[in-house]
Amino acid sequence: MNVRAEGSCWHCGEALPPGDAVRAVVGGVSHPVCCPGCRAAAEWIDALGLADYYRLRSEAAMRAPDPARVADDAAAWARPEAARQALRELDGGRCEVLVAVDGLRCAACSWLIERAVGALPGVTSVEVNAAARRARITGDRDTLALPAIVDTLGRAGYRALPLDAQVLDDARRREARVAMKRLAVAGFGAMQAMMYAAALYFGAVERMDAVTRDLFRWLGLLVATPVVFYSARPFFAGARRSLAARRLGMDVPVALAVALIYAASAVAAIRGGADVYFDSVSMFVFLLLAGRYLEMRARHRTGELADALARSSPAFADRIAGDGSLVRVAAFELRPGDRVHVAEGATVPADGVVAGGECTVDEALVSGEPVAIRKREGDVLLAGSIVVDGPVRLEARRTGAETMLSAIVTLAARAAASKPQLAQEGERAAARFVARVLALAAITALGWSLVDPARAFAAVLAVLVVACPCAFALAVPAAVTRALGVLARRRILVVNPDAIEALAHATHVVLDKTGTLTESRITLDDVHSRAGVDRAAALALAAALARASSHPLARAVAAGAGRGPVPAAEVRVDAGAGISGVVGGRRLRLGHAAYAISGELDRAQAGTIDTALDGALVLADDDGVVATFRAAEEVRPGVREAVAALVRSGVVVSIASGDALSRVAKIAHELGIERFAAALTPQAKLARLESLRAGGARVIAVGDGINDAPLLAGADVGVAIGSGTDLARASGDIVLVDSRLDGLVEARAVAQHTLAILAQNRRWALGWNFAAVPLAALGFVPPWAAAAGMSASSLAVVLNALRIGRANGGRAATGQLAAGRGPPGLAAKASPA
Repeated sequence: MNVRAEGSCWHCGEALPPGDAVRAVVGGVSHPVCCPGCRAAAEWIDALGLADYYRLRSEAAMRAPDPARVADDAAAWARPEAARQALRELDGGRCEVLVAVDGLRCAACSWLIERAVGALPGVTSVEVNAAARRARITGDRDTLALPAIVDTLGRAGYRALPLDAQVLDDARRREARVAMKRLAVAGFGAMQAMMYAAALYFGAVERMDAVTRDLFRWLGLLVATPVVFYSARPFFAGARRSLAARRLGMDVPVALAVALIYAASAVAAIRGGADVYFDSVSMFVFLLLAGRYLEMRARHRTGELADALARSSPAFADRIAGDGSLVRVAAFELRPGDRVHVAEGATVPADGVVAGGECTVDEALVSGEPVAIRKREGDVLLAGSIVVDGPVRLEARRTGAETMLSAIVTLAARAAASKPQLAQEGERAAARFVARVLALAAITALGWSLVDPARAFAAVLAVLVVACPCAFALAVPAAVTRALGVLARRRILVVNPDAIEALAHATHVVLDKTGTLTESRITLDDVHSRAGVDRAAALALAAALARASSHPLARAVAAGAGRGPVPAAEVRVDAGAGISGVVGGRRLRLGHAAYAISGELDRAQAGTIDTALDGALVLADDDGVVATFRAAEEVRPGVREAVAALVRSGVVVSIASGDALSRVAKIAHELGIERFAAALTPQAKLARLESLRAGGARVIAVGDGINDAPLLAGADVGVAIGSGTDLARASGDIVLVDSRLDGLVEARAVAQHTLAILAQNRRWALGWNFAAVPLAALGFVPPWAAAAGMSASSLAVVLNALRIGRANGGRAATGQLAAGRGPPGLAAKASPA
């Protein structure tokens, strides 16, 4: 539809400049536009065959950028450092682009973007989240061109922006400001309309004269008009979008009821009719907006963790040049291998290692640990950490979008750009309910027209209002949004919102051992080398390979070697087995005994291996074992309590590890876990998981390493440890940012509480409708009472959802979980593999 006023731009709705207007030809018709940018955008949309956008839209577009600026933006995104902020590789030769879209106003914008970008070469899918103002574009890694995407969005009048905290904050701030203004107008109007209505009600008793009565009716019309035409505008816009898309949303009966009540009351005020309902319509709009405002606030709070993490990344870094001077560069321009000077009090700009000096850092934002940690040469520094005392030199290893910090932010953004299955089912159910409401209103009108035509209109209004499925439609998004926000504030990042339902219904938990249940450390006393090989030299050789891996045992070996690592070439990491490479002209293998000695990835194929090597990390060359390393493992803090709580809740807890049987059995015995399997390859872990699921189990898998990625991806719920590898975090549905297993217990408790609240909300919404609709259809409920009851019902649903995670809700659910009052699980049975 055309939403512009006379004398305004056809595309963006802004006032036309004086003089001869620029003209844009759309659909063969010339239209005035305000600038060359809007002309280019309008004609570009028409050239794509998408001129229906102007018919479908409910709001004017943003003023289009100048074509020259669009070209510059597209060229800037062709630079590798800019592309790394948005491009992320997926499996199967695919990649995805996740961008914030500035100027996305309504559902028609989503329709336009999906079709315009979807027509580009290499693009396989486009998902636009209009509420979050984000677009997720998936396509072929070799042919998908990021500059083409930016150019297409720019030509259509939008700007594609990298995921940046300031952009998201501004979008949320604008949305909150507009929502508050609409709510304030509706609140003031409802208050005033109720005052005038009270005078009319009392006047009916005291026989008010006609002039005074008409005065109060006109005053009611005066205050209700801005409520209907300004505050209620989102309901009318939503109804138009729903009807244009040929579906029935909950805004349809709301808009219909508001329009009918206002129109009938206005006619009665002008012609001196019997009744006016300006107080009812104003209160109706105010209470509905109050419910939506609370839901919006909960949705905004969901992104606080990601925004806090994004803001912690510094914009600039001091790179150390070859002559030792400092060169200030943008943080995203850093490359692996760059040396960076980090001053005292500054924020670390990239993941890397200390390359000179010592410092104390605060990693609370990334790791959750509030205690400052002392770092020495060779120790790891994470982007987002604050150097409490320094300065220190950093050798960058991972920069920009590849840091742990950026990975968490991107995962959070991906979660915000998706819509839970629960919410999609709720929307479909609400659409069916709306159809029934409209049918019931028609039947009510027909029935009363035969019995008492004078009461037909009031009865139809009452049915439309009282049966509006607002509470039903709000039940799922209010509960899920609140749960996501609660978990995010507790440093539990839900990447896939569908995981909440699966988490609550899980029957089995499969845990990795190293890095998930335990922390590894190694000392020189644990190093045994063959005759003629110095132990320190053997440790240096092993460390040369170990530095290529993020496995906790490999990190322990690398740390034990100290300074001056020996260079390694042709390094290859075989997930779940070990590392191979050439060091000092010798081909070496570091890993479990079967891999190191025979080169076999699967221990079962390696033949008989000396049992004395069971549980050892072995370094071998073509002549045999060079050295063995044994790590003393410590159970992570909180793991015992977490495992005990999970067992008491009824779930079956087991360990699936690639480590040796003796080491796995020791940890399982220490934690009281009766089911465990050792020496598993990633494929064997996945096969074990599929066996459980084939038996009807709903499985939570928890891991941290590359070898755990297939397990996490194949489980009903994959839970990644925050300190784990990028691949593990990308494969998980949930990320425990603090790397503490007790976060899983808390997440499961919140998930169960969420489903309980959701069930309550649905029962309340359905119960209200079943109880009130018959009374409304029979004429026992006046429109004002219907408006009050329906709005109170919607508010009750939102307020009930806000109970999730409170002291008497989510935390109490944690206690119930620990006490064994969770969902029924299967009885555990000892079965060491």
